Amino acid sequence: MRLGAHLSIAKGLDKTVNMAANIGANTFQFFTRNPRGGAARQISEQEISTWKQARQAADLYPIAGHLPYTLNLGAADTRQQEFARMVLHDDARRIAALGGEFLISHPGHHNGNRKEALDRIVNIIKETYLSINANIPILLLETMAGQGKEIGSIDDLHYILAALNWPEKVGICLDTAHLFAAGWDLTTAEGCQQLVQTLKLKIGLERIKIMHLNDSLTLLGSKRDRHANLGKGEIGEKGLAAIVNNAFLGQLVLILETPVTNYQQYASEIAMVRALRS
Repeated sequence: MRLGAHLSIAKGLDKTVNMAANIGANTFQFFTRNPRGGAARQISEQEISTWKQARQAADLYPIAGHLPYTLNLGAADTRQQEFARMVLHDDARRIAALGGEFLISHPGHHNGNRKEALDRIVNIIKETYLSINANIPILLLETMAGQGKEIGSIDDLHYILAALNWPEKVGICLDTAHLFAAGWDLTTAEGCQQLVQTLKLKIGLERIKIMHLNDSLTLLGSKRDRHANLGKGEIGEKGLAAIVNNAFLGQLVLILETPVTNYQQYASEIAMVRALRS
């Protein structure tokens, strides 16, 4: 079982090895740059070298970089498009240099015309990411709650992947809180299997690599993205048990993004997940 959480690399990428061990994690994700801005911390070759040796010794994999929330791949504004292209291109190379396996991104928002925004997302990925002539991580587009003009429904992601002709370097990251808020009832085994069948039909299970395991502070179908600590939200322990014991969902790489004030608080939630696995 590959189970971890979102960790900070601010004190050094190599420090995350001990952080992961402290919470019982064998995988993690981190922000590639400031999540509310655009600044990226410079990582030296020495730090990368130390990190690679430490992660190998600790059997810590896979590793995912998460792009900043300010990124909008579907932006119509020229400056926002340029920012999205720069970040997508540069962070693909940065994560590759670290030996990271995945790069996760929220798909973005539309400005009133969903189809045009979806086409812009397709073009940016095709021209900026898939054109990189180097070994790059798999780009994972995240399922979203559907609040406001947010893009990220399963149908949206099907459209993007189909328009890209189903490339091996682009896949999907699920998020349980987002899916629940979007209307997928994950509180029962039947509801989880219904989601899996839809994913199999519209996406292909082989393209789904990671799942953010979060409880939801808001009600089923609320269209509001509000994470809760595991077992403390509307999905609850019963729903979490249904998710992690589903034959497909439970074998995905599981990353917690719950609202903790200190990363060490993830330890009890990770222990809970392992205990729920039958």
